[in-house]
Amino acid sequence: MIKIGLTGSIGMGKSTALKMFGDLGAAIWDADEAVHRLYAKGGGAVAPVAKVFPDAVIDGAVDRATLAGIVLNSSDAITKLEAIVHPLVAADRLGFLTAAADANIEAVVLDIPLLFEGGSEAMFDAVVVVSAPVDIQRARVLARPGMSEHKFNAILAMQMPDAQKREKADYVINTDQPTELTKKDVAEIYEAILTKFSEHK
Repeated sequence: MIKIGLTGSIGMGKSTALKMFGDLGAAIWDADEAVHRLYAKGGGAVAPVAKVFPDAVIDGAVDRATLAGIVLNSSDAITKLEAIVHPLVAADRLGFLTAAADANIEAVVLDIPLLFEGGSEAMFDAVVVVSAPVDIQRARVLARPGMSEHKFNAILAMQMPDAQKREKADYVINTDQPTELTKKDVAEIYEAILTKFSEHK
């Protein structure tokens, strides 16, 4: 099974690119969606988060905006949150990979926002980075509900600079272009990866 890691900084278009890979037939996994499941009512993160950050749990679910407000400017709080969430997300990812392998899926694409920051690149046959100029990134992120300049800058501070990610990537998708062109780039990259690793079998 060919494992492709998809990453990029906030607002670069990872979710859009991931869906495009899915449309091409890849099995896809989204780290952010996994966190949403874990934070939802009945999710595996609700009880442990409530124990450490009781104010962040509202009506039986983790309220992401409240939680962000609590942890954003505290490295200690971020470390505590990561100790809760990272193992749960890793277990979700492993479950996905096991199911995909059992189903004889040819290729999987995993959207992992902090792939390089977490040193996860060795897990993958190829790493694809989505990228866009900083002014487009900023405009996209600040258009999100509940986002502020301060919050955006705090998130950026935790992420490896885009230029560094582009250097480390096996492939780069530029998302500052019409959707059809991005779709074409994704299809070409996916085809190149399938061809390369099918030859290695």
